[in-house]
Amino acid sequence: MPRSLDPMPYLPMNMQSASIRLLHRFYSIFFFVGSVLLAIGVPFVFYRKAASAIALLVLILAVLIAWRMNRRGQPQKSLIFFAVVMWLIMVVLIYAGLTPTTAGAVVMAMMLAIVVHVRAGAIFGISYLLAWLLYLALRTANLIPAPYFPAAVMSAWFVGAVAIGLVLLPIPELILHLRKAASLQRAVIEAATDGVLVVSNDGKVVTYNQRFLDFWHIAPQYLNTHSYSDLLDLVSQQLVDPASFLQKVQELNAHPDLSSFDTLRFKDGRLAERHSQPQRLDGQIVGRVWSFRDVTEREQAHAEIHRLAFHDALTMLPNRRLLTDRLQQALPYSARSGHRGAVLLIDLDNFKTLNDTLGHDKGDLLLQQVAQRLVGCVRESDTVARLGGDEFVVMLEGLSLHAGEAATQAETVGKKILATLSQPYLLADCQNRSTPSIGITLFFGHQTSIDELLKQADLAMYQSKTAGRNTLCFFDPAMQSMVADRAALELDLREAVRHQQFILYYQPQVIGDGRLTGAEALLRWQHPQRGLVSPAEFIPLAEETGLILPLGLWVLETACSQLATWAKQPATAQLFLAVNVSANQLHQADFVDQVLAVLSKTGANPKRLKLELTESLLVSDVESTIAKMSALKAHGVGFSLDDFGTGYSSLSYLKRLPLDQLKIDQGFVKHILIDPNDAAIAKMVIALADSLGLTVIAEGVEIEAQRDFLARLGCHAYQGYLFGRPVPLEEFMSRADMGLVTA
Repeated sequence: MPRSLDPMPYLPMNMQSASIRLLHRFYSIFFFVGSVLLAIGVPFVFYRKAASAIALLVLILAVLIAWRMNRRGQPQKSLIFFAVVMWLIMVVLIYAGLTPTTAGAVVMAMMLAIVVHVRAGAIFGISYLLAWLLYLALRTANLIPAPYFPAAVMSAWFVGAVAIGLVLLPIPELILHLRKAASLQRAVIEAATDGVLVVSNDGKVVTYNQRFLDFWHIAPQYLNTHSYSDLLDLVSQQLVDPASFLQKVQELNAHPDLSSFDTLRFKDGRLAERHSQPQRLDGQIVGRVWSFRDVTEREQAHAEIHRLAFHDALTMLPNRRLLTDRLQQALPYSARSGHRGAVLLIDLDNFKTLNDTLGHDKGDLLLQQVAQRLVGCVRESDTVARLGGDEFVVMLEGLSLHAGEAATQAETVGKKILATLSQPYLLADCQNRSTPSIGITLFFGHQTSIDELLKQADLAMYQSKTAGRNTLCFFDPAMQSMVADRAALELDLREAVRHQQFILYYQPQVIGDGRLTGAEALLRWQHPQRGLVSPAEFIPLAEETGLILPLGLWVLETACSQLATWAKQPATAQLFLAVNVSANQLHQADFVDQVLAVLSKTGANPKRLKLELTESLLVSDVESTIAKMSALKAHGVGFSLDDFGTGYSSLSYLKRLPLDQLKIDQGFVKHILIDPNDAAIAKMVIALADSLGLTVIAEGVEIEAQRDFLARLGCHAYQGYLFGRPVPLEEFMSRADMGLVTA
C-alpha cells in the first residue's frame, strides 16, 4: 500500500500510521511507569501484613480471570466476577489496617482500569505484581528501611493515583480510534474506483492511491524522486491538449477555493473525467484533492446506445428517428438557402417472395447489400435511411433553386439508384436479382410537414408499383408530367440519333453591304410527330445525356461533305462554313484525330472549315484546349471564339489561343444603339481583335442602323436576320445562285 510522502500535522483525517504508533508507544511506557509507582505505594502501607500479599495475589488472579472471560466474549460475567473480588479485597484491606477511604480508592482505581480498558487493567495488575516483588526483594536484603506513612498521606497518594488513572486510561481508546480512522481513510482511498491525488497548498504530494499510479502509468518510485511540477509535466505529455490542462491547473492554484470538472482526451484514445476540489480543515483550505476517472468504456457504451437508438441494427443506416431529425434540420435550411430538396422512398419489388423462398437470412444479406449500394449512389451530405422491412429513404439536400431543375436532379439520382439496385446480388451461395420501385417528392422550406412528405413519397412509390415496378414516379402531377415529357424527349432523341432525323440549317455570313462569305451550320431536329424541334429544347438534353458526341460528329461530317460539294462549284468554292463545337467534344482525347479523319474522309478543304468555340471551354483544361487547337491549326483549320465577352474572357489565355476570329455576341448588338455600355464593349472587342490581328464578326444584326454603327466602329462582317435567317440547304443555295457570293 502506498504511503504518504509528507504526513500532515493535523488529526484525525490526515493522521498517519507512523505518528499513531509513536503516540501509542509513548502512552504505554507512561502508563506502565505510572502503574508501577501506584503499585509501590500499597506495600509501603501494609507490608507488615501478610494479608496484603494474599490480597495482591487474589487481585492479580482476578484480573487475569476477568480479562480471560472478556476475551472469550463474556464481558458482563467478567465485570460481575471482578466486582465481587474487589469487595473482598476492600474488606481485607480494611482488616489489615487501611482506612475505608484508602481501601476504596485502591479498589476503585483497579476497577476503573478494568471497566474502561481490560487490557489496561491487565497491565495495571502485572505492573503492581512486579512492583510488590521488587519491594520484597529489597526489604529482604535490608537495602531499604521500613517506611511508615501516616494514613492521611497514603490516602492522598491513592486519591491522586485514581485521578491520574482517570485521565490516562481513555488514551488507549483515543489512539485506537485514531488508528482506525487512518486505516479507514487509507482503505477508502484505495477502494475508490478513481485515481486520487492529494496535494498540499505548497505544492507537495500528500497521498495518492494505486489507481492514480495505474491511471497515469507512473511507478511509485517516481513520486519519491520527483517534484510536483515534474509530475504535472509527465501527465500532461499523455494528453491531446496538454496546454489546456496546465492552464487549468494554474488557474486552480491561483484560486484555491474553486472546484473544477472537465474532460481529458489522451493520445492513446482514452477519455477521462477530472474532478478537483479544495480540502478544508476548520474552514481553512489546506490542500487540493484531484480525482481521475476513466470513462472510455462508458462513452463507448453511450455511443453504442446512441447508434442503436438512431441506426438500423441490420444495415447500420439511420433509422426513422434519425431521418426525422435530419428532415427537421433540412426544412429550415431549405427555407434559408432557397435550395430545394427531395425525398426518395425506395421499396424492393417482390422482397417477400425472396424471403419465403430463400429464407430470411438471404433476405437480410440482400438488405445489407442494398444499403451499401444506396450509400454509393448519393453524396456524403445526403442521407440514406431504412424505415423498416424492405423500405429505404434517400433524402437529397442542396438541389437547384428552381423546381424543374431540382426535379431533374432528383430524377437523375433515382435513375442511378434504379440501375444500381437492378444489378445481380450474390447472396452467399446463390445469385439473385431485385428491382426497386421509387417514389419521389420535392420539398421547399416548411411548406410540407415531415409526415406529409413521407406520405407523398409513399404514394408516389405505389404509383411506381402500379406502373409495373422497377421505375420511379413523382408525387406532384405537374412535376411528374414534366419529368415524363423529358424522359420521352430523351427517348425520342436517342431514336433521332439512331435514325438520323437531323438536318443542317445555314445562316449567311456577309461583309460590307451584303456580300456572302460563308455560313454558320446550325442543327435542327425534324421530329416525325412534333415537327421542327428548337435547339434550345434538345441541345441541353443532348449535352447532359452525352448524345451530343454522336450528334456533333454527324454535324461535322455533314458540314465537311457540304464544303467538299461547294468546292466543286466556282460560285461556292470560296465559302467558309462555321461549325459549333461543344465542350464535351473538345475534351475528348481523340478530338483532333476525329476532325482530321472527317476531313480526310469527305475531302473538304480544312482552310474553309471554321470551328466555333465558346468561352466556357476555356474554364477548365486550358492547356489541353490550346494544344488541340494548335494541332488542327497546323492543318489549316480556322477557329472563331463565339459569344466573346459573355464568359471567361481571360486575356492571358486569349493571346495564346490560335484564333482567326472574334464574334461579338448578339446580346451586345441588340442594344448597341441605346446602351452605351454595349456600344463600349463592342468597340473594345473590335479594337482587341485588331490589335491581335484577328477578324471580327457581329451576330444578331437585325437592322441597318446596327450594321452602320458597327461599320463606324470598324466591324465589317455580320450575321443576322438583316442578311438572312437560318434556312435549309436548298434555300441557302438559291441565294448563292442569285449572285450573293463574293470571292
